[in-house]
Formats: sequence, structure tokens, C-alpha cells
Amino acid sequence: MSPKFAHVVNPVKVAPSSDLYIAQPVTFESMRIAQHLAATLSLDVELCAVNFPEDDEIVPPFFGSRKHLERSVLDVNRFSIPRKLPLIKDILDRATVATEAEYIIYSNVDIAVVPHFYLSLASVVNEGWDAFMITRRTLSKNYTAASEIWRMYADIGDQHPGNDCFIFRREDYVHYDLGEACVGARGFAKVLGINLIIHAERFQHFKNLHLTFHIGDDRTWDATEWADYSTHNLNVFRRLLRQYSQDLSKLAENPLIDRWIANFRT
Repeated sequence: MSPKFAHVVNPVKVAPSSDLYIAQPVTFESMRIAQHLAATLSLDVELCAVNFPEDDEIVPPFFGSRKHLERSVLDVNRFSIPRKLPLIKDILDRATVATEAEYIIYSNVDIAVVPHFYLSLASVVNEGWDAFMITRRTLSKNYTAASEIWRMYADIGDQHPGNDCFIFRREDYVHYDLGEACVGARGFAKVLGINLIIHAERFQHFKNLHLTFHIGDDRTWDATEWADYSTHNLNVFRRLLRQYSQDLSKLAENPLIDRWIANFRT
């Protein structure tokens, strides 16, 4: 029996100067295409948007589930330059209660997927992996519109070291500790990733699957002016490392992930 997926993203209304202005429409269209292909082969995929109310106007109508956020990282800490960044816990709290899907997919809203994305995830789940991360491919900044998406699919791009796509069992989410980490800043992927590792029966980190892609590699989230947001997230991560230290030492004995765990501590 095929697993059921719910794919959640966090749309945000941005100015034309933002890289998300180009990236988000590509992401939305890629999710629509992949959902349609999955449906033709009887694979059930729900698309879920979790965003602030002021961002509703950019959410496409084919997102079957829409939930609103009520707070941001500004409600839990102070920063030199205020940015209304959502907490990853708030996003996933809303997504997990809005669906009965067995698996939750969370990906950054600037990460597009290939047409066979959901079908490939089902294959991975059927191999026995119950939590996994997929590393994206990075494409040229020459792409500027969703109308070019079929050319993007054909572009193999370059390997990227970061992590921005996470898949896990919904029933495991009740055990997750995400603290007050926010999306849109360095360190949030480590906070979510360590929860996948600790609470999965079989975790895998797929670094070489051509299933997701991103236009350009500006890494605006890593700019110096946002350093205090990175510090905020990394403080949550350090707490989790201490909290899960005994479990991580056991996991490090597994040859499949021991090197990844070592890198994760940096």
C-alpha cells in the first residue's frame, strides 16, 4: 500500500527585489506538477501552506490545506534588525494536525521539486526509511520564471552542502523538540534534522538524489546583519546536542550515519 504524504511550505509575500519573488512561483508550480503525476499513479499527496494572514494572496488555490501563523521569532527574542520569521515548531504543529497523512514533508519555500518527487519518496519509504533528508541541486541564476520549469528539470545543476527538505512520520512528531528555532536563518535545519535522526527507526541522508533544486546560491540568510538570528537557532541546537548526547553516541556507531553525525556537531 502506498504511503500518504502531506507537503508543507511557508509562503511569504515579498518584494520583486527578493530572490523568493522568482523562486516561490517555481516551487508552487513544481509541487502542482508533481502532485498531479503522483495522482495519476494513485499516490495521495496533500499540499499544505502555513503562513501569516498577510501572505494569503500569493498562495495558489491548489493548496488544499491553509493554516495561519500567530507569532514569529520576534515574540520570543530580541534582534538588532526585526524580521518576522516563523518558528518551525509553529509551522509543523499546524501541518501535522491538518492532515492524516502518514508522512510529513517540509521543505523551504524556495526549493522546487522534480515531477517524480513524490513517487521517489514513496519508493524510499517502501525501502524501510522512516525519516530522511534530501540535499538539493543548485541551478544557475539565469532562470527567471516558472515558465522555464521544464528546462530547469533537465538541468542537473551542482551539488549543495546544505539541507532544506525533510521527510518524517507524522506519528513521530509528538516527540520532537524544536524549541523556538526559526526558519530563514542558519541553524534551523540542524534543529529539525537532529529530531529526525533521534526519533527515527531508520534514518538516511540522501546527498546525491536529483529530486529538488534551487535557483542560484546567494545564501542571503547567512548575511552578517542576520547573525543574531543564526545565534538564536544555534543556541537551540546546542541545547539539543546536550539533551540527546547519549543517543547520538549510540547512533554514531552506525556506519550509515556516523560521519554525518560528526559533521552535524560543527
